[in-house]
Amino acid sequence: MELFKKPNIDFIGLRWYPIGLSIAVVAIGLGAIVFKGFNYSIEFTGGTMLQVSFPQDSAVGVNDVRKALAGQHLDVEVQSIEAPRPTYMLREKSHESDQAVDSFADKTMDLLKAAFPKTAPTLDRKNVIGPVVGRDLRRRTLWAIFWSLFGIVVYVAYRFENPIWGIAGVIALFHDVIGVAGIFSLLHLQVDLLIVTALLTIAGYSISDTIVIFDRMREKLHTERGLPLDVLINQSMNETLSRTVITVLTVQIVCVVLLFFGGPVLRNFALAMVVGNIFGTYSSIGVAAPLVFEYQTRIAGKKTSADKAEKAAATAVPVPPQSRKNRRR
Repeated sequence: MELFKKPNIDFIGLRWYPIGLSIAVVAIGLGAIVFKGFNYSIEFTGGTMLQVSFPQDSAVGVNDVRKALAGQHLDVEVQSIEAPRPTYMLREKSHESDQAVDSFADKTMDLLKAAFPKTAPTLDRKNVIGPVVGRDLRRRTLWAIFWSLFGIVVYVAYRFENPIWGIAGVIALFHDVIGVAGIFSLLHLQVDLLIVTALLTIAGYSISDTIVIFDRMREKLHTERGLPLDVLINQSMNETLSRTVITVLTVQIVCVVLLFFGGPVLRNFALAMVVGNIFGTYSSIGVAAPLVFEYQTRIAGKKTSADKAEKAAATAVPVPPQSRKNRRR
């Protein structure tokens, strides 16, 4: 299916616009991460977990519990649990002392009993997750991201027989991940293991899109050796443009539906996917391939159409002006 009929967009000629935008995205994202940091969830910081249950004939739902605790200066995650009666897990981070844990449990139960006086809940259990567990998960997460990116560099460098292709792909991935992470930092949205999953998914999707373009470029390098590099890359991106747009639209439809109708648990994950898909698509087109072009022309000495035009003009034989006699004839 072809969404565009023979597009002829000069991506290489316009390359500095997306590259400049990408530099701004990375700078803002890194600045937000460094100066504002992240709003880590309980998996990373440690905290308190309460399990509360309502009477079996109660019609209290998870959204009712969230509304009862909203606006009470409690940063609580609410999750339903499969049980014979309505049971919910309430998690709140950053409680290190027993007094703080007891205070949180008492305040939460008082709010729930006041909100549902006819079906008052009971506290089934109370657990404390120490900060050591949070630090261990954070370390494992960072290592997972590092080894994922390293594996991508090795794979792309091996497949395309040139490390610069892998480096360009990972720079585009770095832009995508930092862009999404920066938005979460700026908006103070909670970062949990589900968001880490979204970041790794975005990285995999982005590099897949980049490899499609790179594969077409490699094919043309073997079959159309006489083409200038900028023409070759432009043709490769234009020929894969319909596939890229159709793929991202298909994914985005699902992510947008999750964003608006998936509920609070999936909202941040869906937001990360929506933003990451946008970043990943334009970085594959506007960042990865132009970086390969810059390296090949500035360092590897590949010729462009402008270079060939200048060479042709310099080697052209000048035509002597006609004599007056010939002009009269």
